[in-house]
Amino acid sequence: MKVGDELNSYICRRLSSEMERDLKTLGRNPKDLDKVEPPFPRVTYDEAVELLQKDGVEVKWGDDFDGRRHEEPLTRHFDRPFWVMHYPKGVKAFYHKPDPKRPTVTLSADLLAPEGYGEIIGGGQRIHDYDELMQRIQEENLNPEDYSWYLDLRRYGSVPHSGFGQGVERTLMWICKLSHIREAIAFPRMMNRITP
Repeated sequence: MKVGDELNSYICRRLSSEMERDLKTLGRNPKDLDKVEPPFPRVTYDEAVELLQKDGVEVKWGDDFDGRRHEEPLTRHFDRPFWVMHYPKGVKAFYHKPDPKRPTVTLSADLLAPEGYGEIIGGGQRIHDYDELMQRIQEENLNPEDYSWYLDLRRYGSVPHSGFGQGVERTLMWICKLSHIREAIAFPRMMNRITP
């Protein structure tokens, strides 16, 4: 999460200082990006559900957040990116490590951009133990043969590790204040074009 904070803060500072005219043309006040300083706020999934319920959004504990219904109203509470941590086990992929202190949630975190833009990073700690990974595969009623290559990565030894994936187009959409993600994609698929 610290790396995600620093990466996105750096991107915003650099664009604010070097692309001021372009940002203004797109409708983004570069000064808005100067406020994107680490550390970003951190809220648990539990706290996020409470915030949404107080806003009158229909959501219950264990629901996966979808963009329009959940992430968008949640982002209105923040003026810069923020992390939602410890999602329930049922809404994250089988390879997310359950929290040893509270096994119903995972050691996961998503970074959401403010202003209604939603998730720009998804990440967390992965299960590094073969037996624990096999148990999660069985809990999710998945076929272990479909994941043999992934299980082999753990079978022959692994170390505790975490990571994240940054949605480049989603990040550009937020930074540039774009109204649709296809405006941030070099060759978007559209009704009249399915290949570049």
